[in-house]
Amino acid sequence: MPNSKNNRKEPEKNRKGRFSEKASSFHGRIPSIAPAELRRPKTLPDLLPDRTVAMSPDARPKLTKLLLNVTIQGSLGAVQVVMSPENTVSDLITAAVRQYSKEYRRPILPSTDASLFDLHYSQFSLESLEREEKLMALGSRNFFLCTKKAAAKDDEKQTTSCSKEAEKVTKSVIPWLKFMNF
Repeated sequence: MPNSKNNRKEPEKNRKGRFSEKASSFHGRIPSIAPAELRRPKTLPDLLPDRTVAMSPDARPKLTKLLLNVTIQGSLGAVQVVMSPENTVSDLITAAVRQYSKEYRRPILPSTDASLFDLHYSQFSLESLEREEKLMALGSRNFFLCTKKAAAKDDEKQTTSCSKEAEKVTKSVIPWLKFMNF
């Protein structure tokens, strides 16, 4: 018999003492509560005026560091080097050789002298990059580092590039190779 003092219907208990009605929010029935208006905090839209000028659509943010991958000849993976875009190819060679030696990678380099290495765009590129060229001007972030062979001639140290080495090999060892059209 319902109680006249209380108009709410109390949930009935089943025989194990549990309530038969389940939570309304669990079954997707959201109890109707009048939504209270949220008070919005006062903000200053122009808190950092200098920052909005610097991020105009015409001006790009200046690159401060570059992540470069340098694969060393005979190595399984690339060495990752973080450098400034104003650095040169010579700086990249020095940093890559230093990082390779620091990580104790295999095969062990014959020397850690950066002047004994050339930097190429890939292992299939015969021309090496100029040592004075800036990293930002290269247009790539993946490079290949190989040793260069130094030949001494009459107190002059003359270095040969990979393309000159390839020409020398094709002329002397395999003369019939020049007749094939590659």
